[in-house]
Amino acid sequence: GDVMRNILLIAMAFCFTVLPLQVQAESKDQQRAEIRTTSKSILNKLYKVKPASRGAVANAAGYGVFSNFGMKIFLAGGGTGHGMVVDNATNKEVFMKMAEVQAGLGFGVKKTQVVFVFETPEALRQFVNSGWELGAQATAAAIDGKTGAAYQGAALVAPGVWMYQMTDKGLAAEITAKGTKYYRNDELN
Repeated sequence: GDVMRNILLIAMAFCFTVLPLQVQAESKDQQRAEIRTTSKSILNKLYKVKPASRGAVANAAGYGVFSNFGMKIFLAGGGTGHGMVVDNATNKEVFMKMAEVQAGLGFGVKKTQVVFVFETPEALRQFVNSGWELGAQATAAAIDGKTGAAYQGAALVAPGVWMYQMTDKGLAAEITAKGTKYYRNDELN
């Protein structure tokens, strides 16, 4: 009701006075729309570079797309990205964030766009519900065509979870986004 709204308005006013640097946040719908648009363009970029990935994404239980550059909705604060996970069976979207937990931990690539492919509903559910962290030990080299043609250019980073990483130069041969955490964006779901 009105009381809730007033509390929210006061809280919001408070946020804007405390954080003058904060760009006024776009509406949630705009943010969601932008994440969708960015995800589509990242997927198209991946499909161009690795045509086999289109089938991998289409046949999977679901996929996730994340970016920490090239989006307008980023607010102050480094090393944060946005993304979404889509369940292929239901087309349900879950909006998520990515954050660099250990800045400078072999993070050679500041700008990164990542596509996750979830082979199983379990892998997808776990990623969405529990969040996920790409630990330092996950320096996975991308799979070559001989091992798994469908996932060529991706690295197996967890059971049933494949990851393609793109930089501004194209597809990365080695996953460099160590110490990156992925978790639900509660504001947008």
